[in-house]
Amino acid sequence: MGRTLGSRNCTTARASADVARYGVLLMPTILDKQATVDLLRHEFATIAELCSRMTDDQWDVQTCLPGWTARDVVSHIIGAESMLCGTEAPSVDVSHLTHMRNPIAEANEIWVESMRPLSGREMSERFEEVTTRRMAALEAMTQADLDAPSWTPAGPDETYGRFMRIRHYDCYMHEHDMRFALGIEPRPDVEDLRSALDEVATGLGYIVGRRAGMPDGSRVRIDLTGPVSVGYSIRVDGRAAVVPSFDAPPTVGVEMPAMLFLRLTGGRHDDGARPTEEILCTGDRALGTQLVDNLAFTI
Repeated sequence: MGRTLGSRNCTTARASADVARYGVLLMPTILDKQATVDLLRHEFATIAELCSRMTDDQWDVQTCLPGWTARDVVSHIIGAESMLCGTEAPSVDVSHLTHMRNPIAEANEIWVESMRPLSGREMSERFEEVTTRRMAALEAMTQADLDAPSWTPAGPDETYGRFMRIRHYDCYMHEHDMRFALGIEPRPDVEDLRSALDEVATGLGYIVGRRAGMPDGSRVRIDLTGPVSVGYSIRVDGRAAVVPSFDAPPTVGVEMPAMLFLRLTGGRHDDGARPTEEILCTGDRALGTQLVDNLAFTI
């Protein structure tokens, strides 16, 4: 669930066009170069370690992503990073596949389909090779390079640093697609979780105003618990926008673990249903349920 260079994990083009209307700050995102590179390095190393422990059977375990096994998730990441290295997509027929919903999914599937015959060891080797190349390229970049304007899956008027935060978000989400499919505990490392939440926070106006359709005048409070405890206040007043605070009690409030929030905003339903016992709604409970049911903002 990443759409970096086309994937399941980033805001859709339509969502990106809507975020301005629904209160997302449009200033270019400036991120510390070394911190951003370190997050990606740690993420790549974590996925590589997870792959090294997977048995032949585990590579073919179905994830919550339609049509994708653990192998396919890793193939997708390899494909995205290969494209960033300048490698052309392979020529593969994907016309026989039925789970694709849009051209971006089709572009992703070309890489995925091309690697389905590979063994787990071959997959691990390809992952290590391409991520090593990417890390070398990123380390050679300067802070100014990351601050430079860049196309991103969230829109054209952003920075390369934001693009790389999206790559981290994408990989972190896909790491957990595999973990949940394999019955492995989530990895709520604070820095990774905080970065992923920062990326989702850029879409909160869109989520609340467009996806969940909170009525005008609503004051929506979202509180997340766990290793990263954070709260967001979103006011709907002609548009939905994140604000520092409210001058009256929230119309609706929801509280849930931060990792569950990531899974739901990423369109994941790992158990086939929402674990409602982990979600606390206050205020207008009907609106709270409507909000929780419509948190997904990625493809």
